[in-house]
Amino acid sequence: MDQIERLLAIMVQLRDPAQGCPWDREQDFASIAPYTVEEAYEVAQAIADGDMAALQDELGDLLFQVVFHARMAEEGGRFRFADIVAGLCDKMVRRHPHVFADAEIVSAAAQTQSWEAMKAEERAAKAAPETAPSALDGVARALPALSRAVKLQKRAARAGFDWPTTAPVFDKLDEELAELRAEIQAGAARERLAEELGDVMFVCANLCRHLGVDAEAALGKSNAKFERRFRRIEALLAASGRTPEQSGLAEMDRLWDQAKSEESA
Repeated sequence: MDQIERLLAIMVQLRDPAQGCPWDREQDFASIAPYTVEEAYEVAQAIADGDMAALQDELGDLLFQVVFHARMAEEGGRFRFADIVAGLCDKMVRRHPHVFADAEIVSAAAQTQSWEAMKAEERAAKAAPETAPSALDGVARALPALSRAVKLQKRAARAGFDWPTTAPVFDKLDEELAELRAEIQAGAARERLAEELGDVMFVCANLCRHLGVDAEAALGKSNAKFERRFRRIEALLAASGRTPEQSGLAEMDRLWDQAKSEESA
């Protein structure tokens, strides 16, 4: 028995109605989906950390999620793990005609364009006849909002709905910030403020796209920077036997500047 067959057999046993694991038996697609997303993020974290041992482990956890979903689908007579693999193989061959056929693609950029064109054709073929096709079809609603904003903007840009430079993006950002300030000054309800803040963040995502900056990665770095500097504030206060709650904003601002200076030294 090879290792893939062993893994599939383990999954069958875990889901066995009589002798399986109670937790595994009661799961369904909806209950497992959050774990699938979480495992994908843990893979990304291992890559960001440059930790190959962790990456091997996390990739195994992610593979297990695929096997879990496949087993539940097989129990319902929908599809099997082998069907997933076969479909993936067919898709990879189909979308790489320059490797597996006689098409000619000479650059990564050209391959990206070809890939997206084929995906668009596949989406159109799958669409219901009564549904009007859209350039935005296929952008998963379950994506993190920031990532989905960038994907929606990319799709619209490929259809020609985009500014040619960053200058109008900055103008739009100024416009959205002004609208947010006006709503705050008018005492708008929280729902209205949330809408205006969402517009500001959407424009920031668009600016990232125009500048060729990964929006999720950029925010992730800022998160890490904030965490690092705030932990330094805590350490500096702890050296005098205090906590942030026992300090004040002015002092913590000064310590923040100190932490910032230490990093740039």
